[in-house]
Amino acid sequence: MYFDVYYLILVVPAMLFAMWAQSQVSSAFGKYERVRTLRGITAAEAARRILDDNGLQRVRIEHISGSLTDHYDPTAKVVRLSDSVYNSSSVAALGVAAHECGHAVQHATHYSPLVFRNAIIPITNLGSRLAIPIFILGLALTPVLQSPVICNLGLGLFSLVAIFQLVTLPVEFNASSRALATLEAQRYLEPSELRGSRRVLQAAALTYVAALVSTLAQLLRLMAIANRRNNR
Repeated sequence: MYFDVYYLILVVPAMLFAMWAQSQVSSAFGKYERVRTLRGITAAEAARRILDDNGLQRVRIEHISGSLTDHYDPTAKVVRLSDSVYNSSSVAALGVAAHECGHAVQHATHYSPLVFRNAIIPITNLGSRLAIPIFILGLALTPVLQSPVICNLGLGLFSLVAIFQLVTLPVEFNASSRALATLEAQRYLEPSELRGSRRVLQAAALTYVAALVSTLAQLLRLMAIANRRNNR
């Protein structure tokens, strides 16, 4: 029976970290969605004002079903806010809405990491679909070809996913920084309320770090498997 020690020592800890990070988001949002802002403005209203203040009157705001399904769609130029955010005046909701508006501002101002990330999406999608099948094929053919070239191609394609996730980090961190700066400067939140929004956005950012860690752990596992195969 084959025992994958690399999965145990690399992937499992990364998975546990990702699960913990996700629990931090749920915990932080759950805590601060119960804290209403003193101004009483809803997330949708705040988002509309933030967009207008940045000259983005053409960017629409739409309601989308689900919980924490909030996102900015650069193709349609729409900020979509979820059930738990759209009509809420909570500290958590305003933080999430302002964050998505931050992405809209990034798009409008051609923020470099966002431009680069969007440019590599097609090849990243291709890599995520083909990397594992090509890698497995490479493992099977390595003894026949006497060369790890196909395995290395699979590893190269898989590394594109890690690059995409790495570039995503500054995009997400910057959107959160923009959000918190706007919420403070425009007095949408009081200083004590701002701490709650910051906690929610920091927890959300941690999930992107966890995703990168998980991908790197899987990449190291695949490299170790390939190296063991080559040394047989």
